[in-house]
Formats: sequence, structure tokens, C-alpha cells
Amino acid sequence: MRDEKQWRDGSELKDKNGLTEKEFLASYTPKAYPRPSVAADMVVFTVTDEEKDNYRKLPRKELRVLLIQRGGHPYLNCWALPGGFVRPEETTEQTACRELREETGVDKVYLEQLYTFSQPGRDPRTWVMSCAYMALIDSGKVCVQAGDDAAGAAWFEVSLRMREERDGKEVWELKLSKGEQQMEALLEKEKEGTFAGGRILENNGLAFDHAQIIAYGLERLRGKLAYTDLALGLMPEYFTLTQLQQVYEIILDKKLLAAAFRRKIAPMVEGTEKYTENEGHRPSQLFCKRR
Repeated sequence: MRDEKQWRDGSELKDKNGLTEKEFLASYTPKAYPRPSVAADMVVFTVTDEEKDNYRKLPRKELRVLLIQRGGHPYLNCWALPGGFVRPEETTEQTACRELREETGVDKVYLEQLYTFSQPGRDPRTWVMSCAYMALIDSGKVCVQAGDDAAGAAWFEVSLRMREERDGKEVWELKLSKGEQQMEALLEKEKEGTFAGGRILENNGLAFDHAQIIAYGLERLRGKLAYTDLALGLMPEYFTLTQLQQVYEIILDKKLLAAAFRRKIAPMVEGTEKYTENEGHRPSQLFCKRR
């Protein structure tokens, strides 16, 4: 710590080599130390309705994640999370926001930093660290489009379920599907740990370590439903309580008791004077996020 007197009289502290800070910076050589490239990757979740086969029944909700088909090496034609390298004038969050706008056409959505993935060898090109973010988007406001360096962009239905426990560790299965296209990955983590500290055992179709990042994003989303109104970031402006419960159930991968669920979310929502129309059954009251 510099002494206040030294600031007042204009003198400079010197290091063990007799250099002032100005002299040290003038002679500093950044290339003397290896430096990683830094990327920002996005786990973008949305909830969509399954195509209706009976207008009298509520459509099944599907949790989806946005993936980009790579148009170049490495992992040519494989699917990956949207993202890109951080530019010198950007923060990682600014990069994430820019990539989100470029891939979906939306901004000002819920955005949360997840974790920095820095496992050596995670990118075959060079030393790359990825700062991962999670975004939640109302699917009705999204126009997905692939960037110039991508072959395509699409929403994949995503599920994450534990397959087995062995030797104090859990093995989980991540499944991603779009029509007839299926991708799977097996991941292992400590029983009390998170996927951020886990590893990929098997991987089919996903680039880099993005299976691990997706699993951690979904794990974070599930955990935060217990004490936040995060799921409302996936909802349109107006929704029924049944629709909101469906979203919770598809994320948590379990059925919920309606009465208990409505007590839990009561402080988060407020009723409106609007009702559903043309649904094939009795109109239901619409709610919105509590202001």
C-alpha cells in the first residue's frame, strides 16, 4: 500500500529491482506469460407448447435449449451453445448480451452468470476459458437465426435425469431432441456436488464440453425455483396458474400438488381481469408477475 505522504510529495515507491511503477509498466512484456482466449457461452432456455392434437386438452409444455450447428472446424456440423470470443473492448457479460441479440433478436431478458469453465484441453484449438451464462426467454418473442459462422440454429427439447449412484457419485443422462434427431450425454458428479465440478463420461453430438455446461445450467435453474420467481422469466406477460405449474413441473421433472403449488407462488403473481379465450373449455383467469 502506498503511503499518503509519498502521494503528497510526488515521490514514487520502488520495487526490489529499484523500479517505480511507471518504469515497471514501461518494461513489462505481456508475452512473457501464456494467456488464454476467453469466450462467453450462453445456455438459453425457453418453454414451448407441444403441437395440439386435441383443442380441449392443454398442450404439454416442453423445456428447450438453443443450440447452434457449427459451420467450421473444430466439431464441424456438431451442435453447440451460442457464444463467441470476448472482444478487447467488452466484458464477458457484454459479449453474452451481444451473442444473445445476434442469435435470438432479443435483449433485456433474465441473464445470470453460471460459472467459468477452464478445464485444460476443453478446446482443441488453443487454451480457451469459457464464462458461461444462463438466459430465460419467452418463446413467443424469439426469432432464432444462425450467425455467419454457423450452419443452423434450433431449439432442442432438453431433459436431465439421474441414472444411477455408484461409489458416492451420481451418473446423470442428458437428452436433447429435435424431431427425429437425438443427442445424449452421460455425466458424473459428486453426490453433494454440482455439474460444474463433474465430468463427461460419454458424449454424442455436442461440441466441446457443452453437455456439462447445459447440465449445470439446468441444475442451477432447478435449484433457484425453490426460492425465487425465476420461472416467470419463461412466461408470457399473462398466463394461467395451470400454465405456470406446467412450467415448474417440466423444469423439475416431477408432478406438483396444485394446492401446495398455488400457495407457494401466491406472493409472486397477481390476478388480472383478463381470461383465456377460445381454449375449448371454461375460461381461466389470467395472472401476471407481481409488480
